[in-house]
Amino acid sequence: MRRIFTYTNSWIIIIAIAIFMNYAFAAAAILPQHDTTNYFFSKKKPKKGILSLSIPPIKPGIYSTTKVNVPRLDDKLLSNVEVYPNPITDQINLKYMISRNTNVTIKMVDVLGNDVITLFSQRVDPGEQILSRQLNNKLNRGFYFIRVIAGTESIIKRISVL
Repeated sequence: MRRIFTYTNSWIIIIAIAIFMNYAFAAAAILPQHDTTNYFFSKKKPKKGILSLSIPPIKPGIYSTTKVNVPRLDDKLLSNVEVYPNPITDQINLKYMISRNTNVTIKMVDVLGNDVITLFSQRVDPGEQILSRQLNNKLNRGFYFIRVIAGTESIIKRISVL
């Protein structure tokens, strides 16, 4: 149904454009043919066609040598997240890169998605960040996930605790 509707409407639009162009060219061709002497002495000015357009002159652009860094929407805010050593015994080390000033939250989550520990939560300046925390037998043995949240971006890494 949608394909038939699109097909029919596209043909209607093409035919409407063809009729409009035909009318425009026909109206422009009806200009009266005058003798040059009669043309210069008559008070009436000849009619312009419907499609007579004037294009404004192109002005040269002004170029600046100043570079402006504008963050693009496709730039990643959070990158290069590394968790070491893996498996973890008593200390966790985390290294990540932030491209601009933002709030960062680092949480340890169990396999079911429940928050176990919030390791870090504050505003961070851009650049490479390193976080080291002692666990001191707070966790049972098993698999956990480290969730690093920066702004609206999130990266999850799997770790195992011995």
